[in-house]
Amino acid sequence: MSSADRLLIAPSILTADFGRLEEQARAAEAAGADLWHLDVMDGHFVPAITFGASVVEVFRRASSLPIEVHLMVANPEAQLAPFAEAGAERLIFHYEATSTPRALLEATRALGCQRGIAISPDTPVDALTPLLADLEQVTVMLIQPGKGGQPMMPALLEKVRDLRARVDAAGLPTRIEVDGGVKAHNLATCAAAGTHIAVAGSAVFNPAQSPAEAITELRAALARG
Repeated sequence: MSSADRLLIAPSILTADFGRLEEQARAAEAAGADLWHLDVMDGHFVPAITFGASVVEVFRRASSLPIEVHLMVANPEAQLAPFAEAGAERLIFHYEATSTPRALLEATRALGCQRGIAISPDTPVDALTPLLADLEQVTVMLIQPGKGGQPMMPALLEKVRDLRARVDAAGLPTRIEVDGGVKAHNLATCAAAGTHIAVAGSAVFNPAQSPAEAITELRAALARG
């Protein structure tokens, strides 16, 4: 992977200390995080409930890094505007959560945000083929959405390889992100599969390391290949 195609690390805050969010955001940014991946769960599309637009506002104040919001919600069309207004640069909704993905992509662009679609493990890559040219990003879930700390399902990296081949063959700028179970021991494998962006949750925010130590470990793992 060339320096121009460097894999980006996007910390997810599900395992962060919510009482010290601004402090942890600044620490991860100083350590070399590339962007923020904020997981919004509504208790309907997935069982868990996380947070709303106010947390995005916290990160917008605390950090200069780009913010992407991953909408694991049952009615994503109702949530696009609040998160755009809170400061998100990219909005990612689930393909499985809507019957009108193209309309949501158009609404996202109208809000001035980059467009992303996430696909759960059971959704085939073929479902996205008609939409790839209208996407800035595809997020490939390597776990079942809705709960942090699950181990990665490595077989799902085949989706990344397939998507990367399609994007490259068509000359599209669409980026491919992986989300779920990313750790130092498998990050290089994700990169080799064609990943542009890796979401890292407990690999960055955990009780055994500071965010700086964790991100340094991830970068070292990438360098070793």
